[in-house]
Amino acid sequence: MTEDTLKSVADRLDRLIALIERAVPPARPAFDPDAADAFVWQASTGTLQPVPKVNRVEMVLLKGVDRVRDILVDNTDRFARGLPANNVLLWGARGMGKSSLVKAAHATINSDPSKLPGGHPMKLVEIHREDIDSLPELMTLVRGLDRRFILFCDDLSFDNDDTSYKSLKAALDGGVEGRPENVVFYATSNRRHLLPRDMMENERSTAINPGEAVEEKVSLSDRFGLWLGFHKCSQDDYLAMVNGYAEHFKLDVAPEVLRAEALEWSTTRGARSGRVAWQYVQDLAGRLGVALTG
Repeated sequence: MTEDTLKSVADRLDRLIALIERAVPPARPAFDPDAADAFVWQASTGTLQPVPKVNRVEMVLLKGVDRVRDILVDNTDRFARGLPANNVLLWGARGMGKSSLVKAAHATINSDPSKLPGGHPMKLVEIHREDIDSLPELMTLVRGLDRRFILFCDDLSFDNDDTSYKSLKAALDGGVEGRPENVVFYATSNRRHLLPRDMMENERSTAINPGEAVEEKVSLSDRFGLWLGFHKCSQDDYLAMVNGYAEHFKLDVAPEVLRAEALEWSTTRGARSGRVAWQYVQDLAGRLGVALTG
């Protein structure tokens, strides 16, 4: 065999190897649940990305949500200790601390891992709304591990032409295997039934059996054993939020000034909520030259 022939064969082999490498995806790296207490699900690669520092608000700063706070913490505590617990839908007004409460509950229960089975803290895994179709794959990845996982989707809702809600229903039911014992699903939404009203009305008007069509869609929210409602806050609750932040971060401002500015801020925003209170406090801290840490 001539040198040119050998070179031609080698070139063809190199091209063949390159084609095979492109066709076969690289092996998925092993998942280390102890890499962090929180992760983000990367659906494109089927991996969990560790989150070294979670963006969260301390539980003590969440005002005006005492009842739902206690229910969520109790459910989370039971789940962490290996007892029966429900999937939870936190729904209602924007900016009232739904996602903040989930992250704060996770941190609260994990604050003393010695009380948890095996001394292992719970893991919080965020799955993005657009990746809901991959929820069964995520559940398969964590099924059977000796850790407990809160799978969390923030601002979950579905549009008129979206059928991925069927994947969510199947995942929450768990199919033949059932929902993994070490997994619970928490979601926040502005919609109680996760679907827009016109979507359900359209189904009613076009279906052969309108009642069954609507029932199919409304039944999605029935997969959540707990519905926790968040409503627009009163002026007193709003001011309690502002005062709580100001005291926590030791902002040096006269009470009457704080009240007047906070009310003016909410008026210009046209709303009162925990988010508006936090935005005002950020503005105030910036003017006072105070860093919002600790």
